[in-house]
Amino acid sequence: VQLQASGGGLVQPGESLRLPCVTSGFTTNYYAIGWFRQAPGKEREGVSCVSTTDGTTYYADSVKGRFTIYRDNTKKMVYLEMNNLKPEDTATYFCAATHEHYYCSRYGWTVKNGSWGRGTLVTVSS
Repeated sequence: VQLQASGGGLVQPGESLRLPCVTSGFTTNYYAIGWFRQAPGKEREGVSCVSTTDGTTYYADSVKGRFTIYRDNTKKMVYLEMNNLKPEDTATYFCAATHEHYYCSRYGWTVKNGSWGRGTLVTVSS
């Protein structure tokens, strides 16, 4: 599985960004895909994910109500729509996927065996 994320940049607080992730190489329709982020000096955080098995989604408490994850199956892409961005959203964002789809649930998101794309930097600053 190959993943390629993009869309990062410098925005002001309150603005929006959409991060696309292009996917290829899935051998099954059952997987979980989503986003992690890592800010300087902080641990990596699971931001959001979606499971293709039943559409289950997860959002970290810090982004609930502001971020939306969605898939475009025809284009084999997944997007993270980020609204009302805050300085604390500043981080490098990574697209990741795993065939262990059960690791995306309403309670959390983790990837133990999976694929990662290169990060894209999001900076929220005035």
